[in-house]
Amino acid sequence: MKKIIIAIDGFSSTGKSTLAKQLASKLAYLYVDSGAMYRAVALYALQHGIINENQLSLDKLIASLSDIALTFVFNDALGYSEIYLNGQSVEQAIRTLEVSNAVSRIAEISEVRQKLVEIQRAMGYEKGLVMDGRDIGTVVFPQAELKLFMTASAEIRAQRRYEELCSKGEKVHFAQVLDNVQSRDRIDSTRKDSPLRKASDAIVIDNTELGVEAQFEKVFSLVQTTLEEA
Repeated sequence: MKKIIIAIDGFSSTGKSTLAKQLASKLAYLYVDSGAMYRAVALYALQHGIINENQLSLDKLIASLSDIALTFVFNDALGYSEIYLNGQSVEQAIRTLEVSNAVSRIAEISEVRQKLVEIQRAMGYEKGLVMDGRDIGTVVFPQAELKLFMTASAEIRAQRRYEELCSKGEKVHFAQVLDNVQSRDRIDSTRKDSPLRKASDAIVIDNTELGVEAQFEKVFSLVQTTLEEA
């Protein structure tokens, strides 16, 4: 059967990764969380004092890019690939609110985007790929056979993120999480380099009132149709 590229873009906390993992598992495709790559760079910047709440040392970050190695390693227990930063799994470390607060500023930097987009495009050389992020259907794979754009209300997304963080034992307030969601929406949508936007041929999936399984069934039907037409 012919393989395709599935590009999933959308706002933060819309469940892009959950859907992408489901599709990759069902199709036996490679799954890549492009957002995890930007989060890993943000984590590196935090660990090395390159970024904090008040400032970002742009020159130092750009100079450090050659020291940042990102890879994905399949985890049998989880059923999907985890991201590794310089040889160490950072799948959990990149999911904190601290990293969430830093990642949009990191993702604005053209040099960072150029490095990661090059890596991402190489991953799709043989197709059979599901990738989610902010600019997958518009910049990374504009030729993708199926493009989805996911959205939901900011309040619903913040509630999902808040519950996820609390389940991991993080001490956060809902107001903090909502502010983070709205701030990331603003930064991601207005940055000069590869802003978040819907590709003209992307299909919008609004899951404000759509459950995980119902969403999967709806999208998998689109995948089947795309494969038949490929």
